[in-house]
Amino acid sequence: MKLVESILTRNPCYTAGRKITVKGLMLHSVGCPQPKSSAFISSWNSPSHGSSCVHGFIDGNDGTVYQTLPWNHRGWHCGSGNKGSGNNTHIGVEMCEPACIRYMAGSNFTCSNLTEARAVAERTYKAAVELFAMLCKKYSLDPLADGVVISHREGHSRGIASNHGDPEHLWVQLGMGYTMDGFRKAVKAAMVASSGTDGYTKIMGDAAATVEQMKAYLKAKNPGVEQSVLDMVPLYLSEGKEEGVRGDIAFAQSCLETGNFTFSGSAVTLSQNNFCGMGVTSNGMKGNSFGTPQLGIRAQVQHLKAYASTDALKNACIAPRFKYVTRGCAEYVEWLGQKENPDGKGWAAGAGYGEKILSILKGILGTSGGTSKPAEAWYRVRKSWADAPSQKGAFKSLNNAKKCADEHPGHSVFDESGKAVYTKAAVFQPYLVWVSIPDLNIRRGPGTDYAKTGEYTGTGTFTIVEEADGKGASRWGLLKSCREKRNGWISLDHASRI
Repeated sequence: MKLVESILTRNPCYTAGRKITVKGLMLHSVGCPQPKSSAFISSWNSPSHGSSCVHGFIDGNDGTVYQTLPWNHRGWHCGSGNKGSGNNTHIGVEMCEPACIRYMAGSNFTCSNLTEARAVAERTYKAAVELFAMLCKKYSLDPLADGVVISHREGHSRGIASNHGDPEHLWVQLGMGYTMDGFRKAVKAAMVASSGTDGYTKIMGDAAATVEQMKAYLKAKNPGVEQSVLDMVPLYLSEGKEEGVRGDIAFAQSCLETGNFTFSGSAVTLSQNNFCGMGVTSNGMKGNSFGTPQLGIRAQVQHLKAYASTDALKNACIAPRFKYVTRGCAEYVEWLGQKENPDGKGWAAGAGYGEKILSILKGILGTSGGTSKPAEAWYRVRKSWADAPSQKGAFKSLNNAKKCADEHPGHSVFDESGKAVYTKAAVFQPYLVWVSIPDLNIRRGPGTDYAKTGEYTGTGTFTIVEEADGKGASRWGLLKSCREKRNGWISLDHASRI
């Protein structure tokens, strides 16, 4: 299965930002003669498309799965029935349909090329089986349990979806012999077939090693290691935690790629802040460079996440080769080597690449320091954790550290793990915006979950005196005329800063 992330970030369903606890999966077909997923993705990724949004499309031409919403995002894929809506519980996926069919009345259609149509239906069916098997494993769902894997038609029968007959109507009229009972059994079989990974090491998850263990391992392997390298070790855990990637695995990979940060025989140098050989795709290539160690580690973590998961990134993507990865193709460390990967994909072409990383990880975890904690907690005041020369002091008292940071603009307080625990808030400077639409709603708070005041801005220039996050917009602004009671907010998505 080829899975491509193509999130519909401009669709109102995505910007609404509602999440669900995934309890099931619902299979759809698009209901029109269009095999190309790109046609739907292009037209649906718009603020004006406010009627529907699904979690994924399966392309009829090649079976590629395009993920269009985060899996735990509430979609608009099935409407509702007399018992509520499956949008609140189920992931919805659309299978594209053959170009050679023509709909007549309702769900009935004619077909001008039965062979071609059946090939499209078979292609999307098989991809759907693989996708649903992956999602059932991801969310610990049993596809044979009642109401877990259903079609849109079955959703309607259960009272949680609108009155549609897909996808069974397609299968029946093309004589495919497919049924939803058969589909559920196929999903279960696919899950069993892919379960031979017990004992493998997942890349996603919480780190098992501590900063002390990683530093101790590195100093034992490289007694002359630079202090700047030791200072950046905590970044592996903090950056990994941000994306859900095991930071100790990323660190072990760096030890492999850099010769324990000696850079002996490595294609990259310390000054490049590239600790994983990113961009070294052939002999003689220098590889990518990054402005700071933190950015280099962040790019590495993001690239690992591209291989190990289909979830969206938390931070903006800075990994240059992220887009070239088939998302989720190497869930386990053992699969990072192309020779060991079931699909022949992976980070490196050399044999046993994943096992080499795991051997280093085992050595790290066997180093003392796994349960010990620093006797004293120190707070350091720096411009960034990686910028040790900028340090203005180290304090046992957090309050004293905050005072020091306040006296030195651009500095923050960092704890022992390298996490910024305090940064002085910048003084907000009011600014002007131009509103070009006459009917921009004014709300009593920053978000569509706040009531409208019943008034509109009209077209013109307005002063924004405060910003805030909120539902329904990327950012909300407080109008100067409403500063005293703080009851006049507008969506800044519809205003241009002057």
